[in-house]
Amino acid sequence: MSSQATPTLRLSGIGASPGVAVGHAFILDRKRIRTPKLRLAEAEVEPERMRMKTAIDLSDRQLAELKEQITRTEGSDHALILEAHRLMLHDPMLVDEVNRLIIEDRINAEWAVRRVARKIKHLFDNIPDEYFRERRSDVDYVADRIIRNLMGQVVDEEVEVPAEAIVVAHDLSPADAALMARSGRVAGFVTDLGGQTSHTAIVARARETPAVVGAGRASEQISPGDLVAMDGIRGVVLVNPSDEQIAVFREEQRRHQESERLALATKDLPAISTDGFQIRLNGNIEFLEEIPSLLAHGAEGIGLYRTEFMFLDRKTAPTEEEHYRAYRQVLEAMGGRPVTIRTLDLGGDKVPGKTKHEKEPNPAMGLRAIRYCLSNRELFRTQLRALLRASVHGNLRLMFPLICGVSELREARAELESCRTELGRAGVPVGKRFPVGIMVETPSAATIADRLAQEADFFSVGTNDLIQYSLAIDRQNREVAYLYRPLHLSVLRQLRGIVDAARAANIPVSMCGEMAGDPLYTLVLLALGFDELSMTSGQIPVVKRFLRRVSRADAMDLLQNAMELTTAEEIERYVRTEMDRRFSETMEPGAPGVGNVEPADHEPSGRNTA
Repeated sequence: MSSQATPTLRLSGIGASPGVAVGHAFILDRKRIRTPKLRLAEAEVEPERMRMKTAIDLSDRQLAELKEQITRTEGSDHALILEAHRLMLHDPMLVDEVNRLIIEDRINAEWAVRRVARKIKHLFDNIPDEYFRERRSDVDYVADRIIRNLMGQVVDEEVEVPAEAIVVAHDLSPADAALMARSGRVAGFVTDLGGQTSHTAIVARARETPAVVGAGRASEQISPGDLVAMDGIRGVVLVNPSDEQIAVFREEQRRHQESERLALATKDLPAISTDGFQIRLNGNIEFLEEIPSLLAHGAEGIGLYRTEFMFLDRKTAPTEEEHYRAYRQVLEAMGGRPVTIRTLDLGGDKVPGKTKHEKEPNPAMGLRAIRYCLSNRELFRTQLRALLRASVHGNLRLMFPLICGVSELREARAELESCRTELGRAGVPVGKRFPVGIMVETPSAATIADRLAQEADFFSVGTNDLIQYSLAIDRQNREVAYLYRPLHLSVLRQLRGIVDAARAANIPVSMCGEMAGDPLYTLVLLALGFDELSMTSGQIPVVKRFLRRVSRADAMDLLQNAMELTTAEEIERYVRTEMDRRFSETMEPGAPGVGNVEPADHEPSGRNTA
């Protein structure tokens, strides 16, 4: 029931897991613990260090028990996050520094832990990659656990969630998110903090529970029992909505559920235009646990498997065996479908064992991705050897990130061949030769795409970086984020050039950036001639339905008209109007799934032509 007497409050956040939900708020109040600050006498130093050691040991046992509990009920995938927390507990960057502060500054362990956690989080603040910035919350989870144990407080209190609850929290620990989601009583999550790669988002997507994260002060503004309507696609939360607003959300919920039903019904149908141009729709993943959802939504393969998670929260780099097991699991889970694995896309500041790196003034353009790998050959070769070994178990495609020139690609390929030879001489089984491609994500690569296409087996366009670098926009910077325009004429011209270069060289061209999964751009990408688009699982059904409803000839007319305009605003306005006209609905950028378009399913009538 709506609370008509109470004004409706509208909150905006990040749509992190698709779906619409209406329910009553359950506030999970995991308040940050107040950290006592005490100065120690000399005689108290050693007992304080022992107290710290006891708290770490206890925290480790608690996490081990949680991991076992979650593994029993959820499988081993979520448990990896808890294992990462256990590793962080014993990280010298944390433990040694806390002990140093206890000894040298003579402060109590709680204060020392909080100071060190703040320092580590500051390092994460400077990481350009969103996924790794999100790991700041892991530092808080671990620090809070230690401090609560130091103070003898309850740490893992079991939470009983009422049925159809919208769980609202400042942030959710991986354990809270996983345990509540598995209860089946959570209708949705709303958190103050977090992004697309936060634990809440990952767990929610895996459980197909709607989630809005990064919603500001939601946990302060929403009261227990408030009626909440939320849209995990558009990132909208309404508190105490009117009856009319509830009706709209219920309708959206019905549409989403219908879309999910259609997704399941049509998941095996091809994404093909009415005049026979077929596009392969793939999924982007970080974790093995995301694969069932991808397959349920009709993904035909994996267009981007990020391997950076393996390097997170570790004292040492992953071994070849660890790499190999992870890749093998993904390849086998996809059962012969293509799996595109991207080699390490981190900078040296995030690689284990490199804690004393020299801070780079602009790490996004510094020693990262393929540059870092080519400067650290052993680390690179460890990953390449594992990939070669894993290729026995499935349909592998290998992709190098941030290639800016032909020399880099040649060097990377030479290292791969060297590893292949090495394994062959040692009698280690290696799969047949697999495609080796590159991410096209810099203006330099786009400009010389014709030359790169002569030496790469495929292209995958990373639009997030390509747009940022092309327009000189840091989209994390609120002051200039509005200038981030995927339909800027310069971006469209680059995309056309990349596709043309790939066509001329007869190699496939894919897109794995966010632009690929936004249905506003679906006709533009169809017109440009991309062979594959890769996105999160929830975006696949709507993109597929749009593709199956239109002809490529129509899309090409739209694109031609759009590119005769001049400003990004003009182009976007035109494309939006045309999409509205075709699909009889209002679309918002980044709002996949809002469509109410009935599919016009048909069988494929031919192969792609450029």
